[in-house]
Amino acid sequence: MLELLDDRYGQRSTLVTSQMPVDNWHELIGDPTLADAILDRLVHNAYRINLKGESMRKRTKKLTAPGASD
Repeated sequence: MLELLDDRYGQRSTLVTSQMPVDNWHELIGDPTLADAILDRLVHNAYRINLKGESMRKRTKKLTAPGASD
């Protein structure tokens, strides 16, 4: 991932989606140095959109459940 981000940094846009908050990425990546390098490239000049609210999967399930009214 670091190589991909490094190649694209300053050249192209990169869209990253995750269900895991950025605060937990160091633990997930495991290597603190690698995690810092990845997050530096992702967070610098980034637009972060944190979504809140009920899961769309749950909402869709309610709409498509048998017996759901139109």
